[in-house]
Amino acid sequence: MSFRAEATYHHIAELNPYVQVMSSTAPLNEVTDISFLRQYQCVIVTEMKLSLQKKINDFCHAQHPPIKFISADVYGMWARLFCDFGDEFEVLDTTGEEPKEIFIANISQSNPGIVTCLDNNPHKLETGQFVTFREINGMSCLNGTTHQITVISPYSFSIGNTTDMEPYLHGGIAVQVKTPKIFHFEQLRKQLINPRCLVADFSKPETPLQIHIAMLALNEFQENFGRIPNIGCIQDAEEMVKIALSLSQTLEGKPTVNEDIVKWLSRMAQGSLAPLTAALGGVASQEVLKAVTGKFSPLQQWLYIDALELVPCLENASGEEFLPRGDRYDALRACIGDSLCQKLQNLNVFLVGCGAIGCEMLKNFALLGVGTGQERGMVTITDPDLIEKSNLNRQFLFRPHHIQKPKSYTAAAATLSINSQMKIDSYLNKVCPATENIYNDDFYTKQDVVVTALDNVEARRYIDSRCLANLRPLLDSGTMGTKGHTEVILPHLTESYNSHRDPPEEEIPFCTLKSFPAATEHTIQWARDKFESAFSHKPSLFNKFWQTYSSAEEVLQRIKSGESLEGSFQVIKCLSRRPRSWPQCVELARLKFEKYFNHKALQLLHSFPIDTRLKDGSLFWQSPKRPPFPIQFDFNDPLHYSFILSTAKLFAAVYCVPFTEKDMSEEMILKIISGLKVQEFRPSNKVVQTDETVRKTDPIPVSSEDERNAVIQLETAILADEATKNDLQMKELTFEKDDDSNGHIDFITAASNLRARMYNIEPADRLKTKRIAGKIIPAIATSTAAVSGLVALELIKVVGGYPFQAYKNCFFNLAIPIIVFTETAEVRKTEIRNGISFTIWDRWTVHGKEDFTLLDFINAVKEKYGIEPTMVVQGVKMLYVPVMPGHVKRLKLTMQKLVKPAANKKYVDLTVSFAPEADGEEDLPGPPVRYYFAHEDN
Repeated sequence: MSFRAEATYHHIAELNPYVQVMSSTAPLNEVTDISFLRQYQCVIVTEMKLSLQKKINDFCHAQHPPIKFISADVYGMWARLFCDFGDEFEVLDTTGEEPKEIFIANISQSNPGIVTCLDNNPHKLETGQFVTFREINGMSCLNGTTHQITVISPYSFSIGNTTDMEPYLHGGIAVQVKTPKIFHFEQLRKQLINPRCLVADFSKPETPLQIHIAMLALNEFQENFGRIPNIGCIQDAEEMVKIALSLSQTLEGKPTVNEDIVKWLSRMAQGSLAPLTAALGGVASQEVLKAVTGKFSPLQQWLYIDALELVPCLENASGEEFLPRGDRYDALRACIGDSLCQKLQNLNVFLVGCGAIGCEMLKNFALLGVGTGQERGMVTITDPDLIEKSNLNRQFLFRPHHIQKPKSYTAAAATLSINSQMKIDSYLNKVCPATENIYNDDFYTKQDVVVTALDNVEARRYIDSRCLANLRPLLDSGTMGTKGHTEVILPHLTESYNSHRDPPEEEIPFCTLKSFPAATEHTIQWARDKFESAFSHKPSLFNKFWQTYSSAEEVLQRIKSGESLEGSFQVIKCLSRRPRSWPQCVELARLKFEKYFNHKALQLLHSFPIDTRLKDGSLFWQSPKRPPFPIQFDFNDPLHYSFILSTAKLFAAVYCVPFTEKDMSEEMILKIISGLKVQEFRPSNKVVQTDETVRKTDPIPVSSEDERNAVIQLETAILADEATKNDLQMKELTFEKDDDSNGHIDFITAASNLRARMYNIEPADRLKTKRIAGKIIPAIATSTAAVSGLVALELIKVVGGYPFQAYKNCFFNLAIPIIVFTETAEVRKTEIRNGISFTIWDRWTVHGKEDFTLLDFINAVKEKYGIEPTMVVQGVKMLYVPVMPGHVKRLKLTMQKLVKPAANKKYVDLTVSFAPEADGEEDLPGPPVRYYFAHEDN
């Protein structure tokens, strides 16, 4: 037997070699000198007598500055968290959200002055917040000043007296100012009597205080008897009730005691639910980060999380169910009983995704004994990704030596080291239509539950549709930074994941990206698009073209004979300009600089001079439109040099041009650029798109002059022996944000910041650029631990066959902090008529035979379900719509001929609808109908 500190020390230390971890096995009790705690900023206690907790908290609270104190405990199905960060705790950023920027349409000369947002874009500010102003024309005295705001409407707010200021003309941006906030905490002694609790479940707002009393009774029982109540001991439970009733009289308001909670806590106190521990641990860890950084709003001051919904189905279980068996599951068994433990062990579960949440889920599975049954039980996991270095800060099953190894295989091996009895089947496939031969109906039918741990919304929607078709429970979850959610989807009981849609992401208008950026995000997306166009899309089109046509000579002959070969002009232009040496790559990069950051600005100012006015007399160049300023190339400017170097390297990669370290030296690049003649700007009469509703336009048709030039360029390339097989190939680059050596983020950072400089927009550092360009969803281990723990609690309910009312969805934001448990969304019934209805989980079935006609199918539906279909559809194919010409004749055709199934296809899913009750109304929808081509017996 070893001390827990010693046993866990090595495993904790290896999670991050940069964190110094020390362990101590010295006793910590009422007589210990606790002055050694002065060396710490934060002290976290767990599984400690309440009297000692009070002593340590008093000491921490009395220090200058105070030592932050956190207490966390889990007993049975109940978890408790307490925070005390001192009398005055300053938080620099209460939410962690990016400061809001609001484009201004108008500011009134009044008291108070009313600021109106541009184009009905809501400001999303709150009364009492502060903003500062910049780039205002007219009322320019506001620029650089800070004002407290009062919200008037979602599109306007007031800032104080603007009567004596100059009239507002145009433009301007209001930027939210983050202001520090002071939080006040009371010591544990005071809070025990008058607790301030965060209510997480508003369906039972009284529960936190009831659990508070029950846990205090447990603490006093432990102090009085030197032990935790025995499992299922009636006498201990009655003693705890007496203590609770007595304690309630000492609390503020003398709250009512819930004797059932006290008795169940007594019965289960020796046990603990690993998922509940994981959830509380995630929340507590976030509070530790707040304590030492001053970022995000701290918990004030108590949080109680429970799994009370598990209790009703356990009330009739015998006492022996909960008694220890001397194995690793005794703590779990004390909470949920042996029968439910065995159901978990015999569970077949499909986990999709082995990232941050996936790793945490596997840990929970291991601790619950999922998939360890001797005759049944299997955990199937899949993830196509390899482990990246950036994964290591939150995907805790992985270590540095696992980098570039498959996530699923590595996660399986690491999980087996936690629980070697588990059976894990690992795959490397995406779950998508392309892998339906692997994850087919038979596969889903074998799964008792599916768990998703994915960022990709479309993948989650697809998996939901597969669970819907095969009537499988689905547990979904996700995180974004400190935010997290869980959702329980159950056959015939709840709505599905696809029943609701998140609002679509706002797309940046094409004209904004191309010509009128107004924010950092616009310049980064522009640079990302340039990367895709130059280094991915064009090489892809180039390669596909030359895969279609075997040689340059063949293409030349076809063009000369009058054939129009799609894409030939662009491909030939690319071939004729192909760099064949490192100096040519550098020269091409320098020409791109001039095109993007000088000529583009000059062209826009040519098309729209600074004094251009619109039809209503207002200036064209006013917020959010910013006039560009042409950039003159300066080799000594680090940003200019970075663009040239990163762009040249990418061109060299695409065109397979070798280069050395010496080639990349400043001396060599300066020598190359110095000898290059850059063409002067020539204005064009090309129309600049200004309509924000217009999407990217189709390419301009190739003129006859362009075609003649293409012929000349191709002839020249062939004669110069520059159209060989190697010349007709390019390397297509795939954007990869996590490889710093590939130069992808270098290019996007330099290009976006040069464009930002050209438009006088705030630049972004490399990290922000990487986050936006790589569409990185922020992740933190605290949220993933909390989310996976909450999902695993719902898994226990699914396995136990609990009723609809027992399940909980959850949303939380640990930064604020807010935790909200809600009931799952009950499935809606769709009424057809005459008492016939269906839900999204219903699927009617019809079994046919070889000569079964469409009319037979319609009659079979009518006979079996009491209503006659008037329309039959297969996917997007209309099989039978009576009003369409020739469709009535189809009634005599066999289903085999109409559907044309593949040789191995046993069934087809069809959609039917029914005649409306009154003329002129729409047809009534029906459920999907699965038609089997052969009779059930066959």
